[in-house]
Amino acid sequence: MSDHYYSNHPQSEVITETKEYRLRHHTLKLTSGTGVFSKKGIDFGSQVLMETFEPPSISGDFLDLGCGYGPIGLTIAKEFTDRHIYMVDVNDRAIQFARENAKQNNISNVTIQQSDGFETISDRRFASVITNPPIRAGKKVIFTFFEKSFEQLDDGGELWVVIQKKQGAPSTIKHLETMFQQVDVVAKKKGYFIIRAHKGKLD
Repeated sequence: MSDHYYSNHPQSEVITETKEYRLRHHTLKLTSGTGVFSKKGIDFGSQVLMETFEPPSISGDFLDLGCGYGPIGLTIAKEFTDRHIYMVDVNDRAIQFARENAKQNNISNVTIQQSDGFETISDRRFASVITNPPIRAGKKVIFTFFEKSFEQLDDGGELWVVIQKKQGAPSTIKHLETMFQQVDVVAKKKGYFIIRAHKGKLD
C-alpha cells in the first residue's frame, strides 16, 4: 500500500526541506519532508485558516487536529502565548517534524502527540478546535472529526475548519448545522471556505 499523509507510519525515504515563513507577523522556520501533508510548503488553505482564526471569548486550550508538521498549531501558539495548544496527527513522521519545528522556533506552549483523531486526547476539553481536515481520508473520517470536536469543545467553544467548495464545503456546513448553534463562513478565498462553528448560545 502506498503512503498517504494520513498513514500511521510512512515508509518512504525521508527527504527534508526547511523554509522560513512570515505568518501572523511572526517569522517561523519550518522543516517538512516526504510522507507528510503539503511537504513542499504551507498549502494555501492552511495559510488562510491561520490568518483568519480568532480566539473565542472563553478561556481554555486549543487543539490543532491533524497538525501535520505543525504550521497552523505553531503559528497560533506563537501568536497566543497565553494559550496552550495541543497538536495531534495520526502520522508519526509528521509528529516528529512538528516537535522539531517547535524546538527550532522556541515554542513551548504546545503538547504534540500522535493520535488517530481524538483517540489519545479523549479526556480533554478545548476552547477551540482548528483543522484542515484530511479530505482524502473520506467524508466518514472527516465528519467523525467534526462530531468529536463538538463533544470535546467547552460551551462557548468554536470549531474552525478550512475546506474547498469543490471538496465539500456546502455539505460540511449542513452537517455542522445539525450540531452547532451557529455556523458562519467567515472568509472565502480562491474557492476555500473558512468555517466557524460555535457551540452554545452567543452573548
